[in-house]
Amino acid sequence: MKLSLVVLLPVVGALIPPLAIQAGRNVCTTVTAAITGLALVILLTEAPAVYSGGVPQTNMSWLPQLGLSVSLFADGLALFFAALILGIGLLIILYARFYLSRSDSMGRFFCYLLLFQGSMVGIVLSNNILLLVVFWELTSLTSFLLIGYWYHLPASRAGALMALVVTGAGGLALMGGMLLLGHSAGSFELTEILNRGEAIKASPLYLPALLLILLGAFTKSAQFPFHFWLPHAMAAPTPVSAYLHSATMVKAGVFLLARLWPVMSGTQEWFLIVSLTGLVTMVMAAWIALFKDDLKALLAFSTISHLGLLTMLLGFGTRMAVVAAVFHILNHATFKAALFMSAGIVDHEAGTRDIRRLGGLRHLMPITSGLAIVAAASMAGVPLLNGFLSKEMMLEEASHTIYAGQAWIFPLFATVGALLSAAYSARLIFHVFLGPQRSNYPRHPHDPSFGMWLPVAVLVIPVIAIGVVPATFAVPIELTARAVAHGTLPDFHLALWHGFTPALAMSSLALAGGLVLLWIYPSANRLRLAAPRADAMTMFMTSLAAVIWASRLALSSINGGGLPRYLSIIVGTISILALTGFLGAAPAPMAGGRAVLPATLPVVTGWLVLLLACGMIVRCHYDRLTALIVTSIVGLVVSLAFLQFSAPDLALTQISVEVVTTILLLLAINLLPRTTPDESPLRAKLGAGGLAMVAGVGVAALAYAVMTRNFEPISGYHIEQSKPGGGGTNVVNVILVDFRGYDTFGEIIVLAIAALTIFALLDSAMQGAAGRRLARVRFDPQAHDPHPLMLTVVTRILLPLSLMVGAYILLRGHNMPGGGFIAGLIVAIAFLMQYMASGYVWAHRRARFDAHVMIGGGVLIAGATGLAALLFGRPFLTSTFGYFNLPVFGEVELASAMAFDIGVFFAVVGTCLLSLATLSRVEERAEQASNQMEARNP
Repeated sequence: MKLSLVVLLPVVGALIPPLAIQAGRNVCTTVTAAITGLALVILLTEAPAVYSGGVPQTNMSWLPQLGLSVSLFADGLALFFAALILGIGLLIILYARFYLSRSDSMGRFFCYLLLFQGSMVGIVLSNNILLLVVFWELTSLTSFLLIGYWYHLPASRAGALMALVVTGAGGLALMGGMLLLGHSAGSFELTEILNRGEAIKASPLYLPALLLILLGAFTKSAQFPFHFWLPHAMAAPTPVSAYLHSATMVKAGVFLLARLWPVMSGTQEWFLIVSLTGLVTMVMAAWIALFKDDLKALLAFSTISHLGLLTMLLGFGTRMAVVAAVFHILNHATFKAALFMSAGIVDHEAGTRDIRRLGGLRHLMPITSGLAIVAAASMAGVPLLNGFLSKEMMLEEASHTIYAGQAWIFPLFATVGALLSAAYSARLIFHVFLGPQRSNYPRHPHDPSFGMWLPVAVLVIPVIAIGVVPATFAVPIELTARAVAHGTLPDFHLALWHGFTPALAMSSLALAGGLVLLWIYPSANRLRLAAPRADAMTMFMTSLAAVIWASRLALSSINGGGLPRYLSIIVGTISILALTGFLGAAPAPMAGGRAVLPATLPVVTGWLVLLLACGMIVRCHYDRLTALIVTSIVGLVVSLAFLQFSAPDLALTQISVEVVTTILLLLAINLLPRTTPDESPLRAKLGAGGLAMVAGVGVAALAYAVMTRNFEPISGYHIEQSKPGGGGTNVVNVILVDFRGYDTFGEIIVLAIAALTIFALLDSAMQGAAGRRLARVRFDPQAHDPHPLMLTVVTRILLPLSLMVGAYILLRGHNMPGGGFIAGLIVAIAFLMQYMASGYVWAHRRARFDAHVMIGGGVLIAGATGLAALLFGRPFLTSTFGYFNLPVFGEVELASAMAFDIGVFFAVVGTCLLSLATLSRVEERAEQASNQMEARNP
């Protein structure tokens, strides 16, 4: 349960900052920090168990049929990453308090930050790999919100879009890879998958799963050739860059490689793809970073380079490389977060991030300069700092790695990468903080307030401490690395001095070469400018435009702008697919061996009436009102058929839906001409008729073939378990709110979306150009008196009676025909009749409810009923019931499904009222405009 709280606290707590900001910026920051701090404290309470060799777990069933469960666990790796995410997040919150201006919405910023934080913690604590993918995609969405926080800036919007497209596409690939991995392992739980490495590698699904998983990891961690999105994400506020690009989002791909290392590494494919991708990314990004003039751009490409370093280490496949990777993850998180925040301070106080306009800041910003110089020196790999130790371990592992029979390739290019890293770090130190002081800074630089540089100082402390006394941190590093390796580790020692080794020589060469490269920087820059370059943003936008153009071209080929064309394509496609399957199947008799009921007189009569009504619709479809009346006859016959076959619930639902639909169409055709113009040529009519005939006969034949065959229906189980399992004797209602409650929940959400869409479309139809066109409509009323007195009086008398009937149908639905859906339709009809009889203005003024609130409240009530089951360790929407003795009433049954049914009731009422009342409002507006036009032109 503790692990669930660690994830839920930031996610649920994200609702608080937008409210807390009303009390002030300090209160908002304190509340946000308290949420993160509490989650960190709860996480650390599990540390003793992890250090003693235990693995705390939390498991709640979600969708067991799909292998999806809310399953969390905390081994050394999960604890390490979660502590980094929450710990650095706490510092970022404090930093953001002083970084964001008063014009920035701090409540919205902290809301996005906590949502992202909860998603990242969810990734690292997930035991179920499908749940991991869910959190993975949530980080893409929440990072989109954070990167695009300054949405008024085109660069922020473009950077957010690029990050979302690239990482979102990688997430889709990851989902496919995880499905293949789970299938080959026989489980979707990591605690089981990590013990089946040999079976996974021997599976024919290993390679496709590996490629898809690596695609997801490489896009998230900005590995070549997907590195281009991260520099453009620097358009985000600096607290976002410091958080996302030091210890969280971009490390998600590295975390995934580390998490799956025991079962995916050790093969030639893993070594070649992962190590070479990391090596290329490390060297290429370091070269680009050297020549970036924007501080954040330099740090962005340096981040890509160090992510490449980590990827390369995990690609080596050795356990010592795993130790080096884990050590550098910690070191990089500390010095890179400190550097990003220092860059933000420079930008905040000096008014620019352009290195060419900076220099000599050590005199004007001594505190910031000192902290930034230490962090940059660690990034360069200077001795006595943490970056030196992990860089030396990386070089040591590279010196023992052989590729294509050659032992020099990885050592050489790893040294080149370290040399370039030292060069761009030295450029940052000498060109920004050292060097001569300028006289034309955009703003007079000075150190910020204590609260702004304090988080940087807190991060610089471990940079120095780990570098001076590394053995102090050996235990957490060993614990994390052992969790990655999923086994024992070779002996290793974290120490300042390991003697004269090849790695020391390579490290010394890298530091000296970096300083030399900085000395000849102007010549190197001219060489770089002479080389051809490609603009990633231009290429991305061009590719995106090409995809959009191709999509529109494909859509225009089938989009003829008319419903007949759409229906012809849909029905025709389905008919062709069905005929293909039918002709390709083995011969079989049309009728099965199941006994059929005799054709009684009521059935034959209903069938004939149905045929007659359908024929009348075809004949009279030009007259819209007549066609609508005949269509309602079809619905009535279907309702009678339900009654004939003992389905009163379905009959009540069908009748209610028919009434609502008829009212909707009456309101719609009132704005249209009385008759439909005959615009279709005879050939089109014959084609449509033939297609309808083929489809109708095909559906009838399929229904007959299926229903006359013997099969094992699930209805028997529903009938048997309706009372003992669901607590109700009305099987249909128990199915809707209990057995298939998840389907019903999805259906009311669809209804809510449809209603809100109708409202948005019709509301805009009364504004702007559409509203001006509506004002010119000649309203052609179907009756001389739009609000007859008799109808008005009757509907008002029936309103309280209808509400009473609706309440009765709702309350009895669990044991007798009825339920929330039918009751909602009855109540909605009663209210809608007021709109029709008395007009929109009269009814709307007297309405004491908001349809939007009813829809949202209904969905929330239904959802809360399902979430309540999770609190008791049961799957979502699991219901329960009990019996209670009440005075006078005696024994009374109370089922939790009643609350769900009440949610359905409110959602249905709100949906109908919002849809039809909005259409009634449009009609009222058209009528008023028409009357005004007639008054002006009698």
